[in-house]
Amino acid sequence: MSLFGKIFGGGGKGGKGPSPQEAIQKLRETEEMLTKKQEFLEKKIEQELQIAKKNGTKNKRAALQALKRKKRYEKQLAQIDGTLSTIEFQREALENANTNTEVLKNMGFAAKAMKSAHENMDIDKVDDLMQDITEQQELAQEISDAISKPVGFGEEFDEDELLAELDELEQEELDKNLLEIGGPENVPLPNVPSTSLPSRPAKKEEDEDDMEDLQRWAMEAI
Repeated sequence: MSLFGKIFGGGGKGGKGPSPQEAIQKLRETEEMLTKKQEFLEKKIEQELQIAKKNGTKNKRAALQALKRKKRYEKQLAQIDGTLSTIEFQREALENANTNTEVLKNMGFAAKAMKSAHENMDIDKVDDLMQDITEQQELAQEISDAISKPVGFGEEFDEDELLAELDELEQEELDKNLLEIGGPENVPLPNVPSTSLPSRPAKKEEDEDDMEDLQRWAMEAI
């Protein structure tokens, strides 16, 4: 059995291979395991480094052993880094392949649906139908135009004559308004009194009466 078969839990030759989703899930689990291993090795490397520093001058043997262990841990860490890179690349490739598979599946499904929708369609019949629709739309537009056109019942009027008549009416109305503003021309006079006024003697007659009285007085005096 191959390495990938062991990782994915595949069966023998006649066994069915894992689905892309199952393989992606297994790779993610492996990534999590290796990441934890990395964190463990990093802590061990730091511990061994502290031991080597602590015993560098006091116990040289212990310091050298700590550095050897540190080197082994670093080698394992480097291997895990390489393995993680390989697994990440494979997981991304599987995810892309899975996405492409889904896309192609949906595109194929849509193509079948479109084929089914067009199965009973004839392009010549479609062209004829569209031509009929265009003709009917043009006919409907002509009918609408004819209905909306004003009907004069055979009577036609000169628009210039109508405008001239309208101007005359407006001028008459304007003159009428000006007369009303200026006031009426003929104002009625008050009636003459019917009763007669008392007569007054004229001044000449009074003077003549006075002269006669004066002459009569003079004669009497003589």
